[in-house]
Amino acid sequence: MAAVDTPPEERPILDGMIGDSAAMREVYRLTRRIASSSATVLLLGETGTGKELVARAIHELSPRATGPFIRVNCGALSESLLESELFGHVKGAFTSAHENRTGRFEAAHGGTIFLDEINSVSYTLQVKLLRVLQEHEFERVGDTRTVTVDVRIVAATNRDLADLAEKGTFREDLYYRLNVLPVYLPPLRERREDIPELVRFFAEKYSAENDRHVTEVTQEALNYLTAYSWPGNVRELENYIERAIVLATDSSLTADLLPSHVRGEAPLRLGRVTRDDLDAVCTELVTMGLSDVSDDGVVHGQIMGMVERELILQVLRSCQGTQTKTAARLGINRNTLHKKIEEYGLDGEAR
Repeated sequence: MAAVDTPPEERPILDGMIGDSAAMREVYRLTRRIASSSATVLLLGETGTGKELVARAIHELSPRATGPFIRVNCGALSESLLESELFGHVKGAFTSAHENRTGRFEAAHGGTIFLDEINSVSYTLQVKLLRVLQEHEFERVGDTRTVTVDVRIVAATNRDLADLAEKGTFREDLYYRLNVLPVYLPPLRERREDIPELVRFFAEKYSAENDRHVTEVTQEALNYLTAYSWPGNVRELENYIERAIVLATDSSLTADLLPSHVRGEAPLRLGRVTRDDLDAVCTELVTMGLSDVSDDGVVHGQIMGMVERELILQVLRSCQGTQTKTAARLGINRNTLHKKIEEYGLDGEAR
């Protein structure tokens, strides 16, 4: 809940949108300012930061609020299925096209279409999207008749589209057409002051849904939740609070109900012995490495290389492959990181 002295324009814009941090107040303020326009919006943020909530808020605060709000997850469909999903098709356009079908753009006429994971759209299909953005028209798959639509586009990505454009996997002209009104949604680790309020909100929600009576969150549990890095952001927090509520046996959400890695312990891995002592794990690693490396003069390079590769791999994954963030977390410059990625064959993990 926003503080009483928070200006109205910086208060949450939808029920269920939690957070009074400076970063979230800026999101609320910007969302209210851009909602009344018809310009394209690009939501930037990691997975689980609430991009769909903001997209829906933009729609509901806009003059198009009485029109449809249509969501499409571009990353969930193949190129051919996505084209049909977005633009529709006519009977006989392909083998399984037994009847005409209206696409999502037509369904969103007079309203808003939310294109989630826009970075997943193929290069070929990007051309058709660019035309819709510029001309507000398209043809259904297998048809020659042009369809004109009045739709506001809100797109979202968890990847750096500028980087993708530089690499040639995302059209530069489409990127500029999408990036008219960018809105950055901060990851949870950048607004830790919102975590206690989010925890209480989810605890109340899942207590009601699961017929539990959890009325208290212990300070120890809050301390762990606030200190954790949250790579999955608000969605991950919500999942863990639901888990804790289901497992609770009394009215308190205690630290022991949280996953071990949230409490700073190593996650349980089936078929492996877990260890809490980092020094012991390090000793075992070096011992095993020495037994596998027999050539004199290469021991240091091979063992250190193995550790460095794993470190870079894990940090890359925790940063969703974004090299700028990975380099910052590792404390090295981006050029060095790029060379290391090539050296260790991690190109497929990097974005």
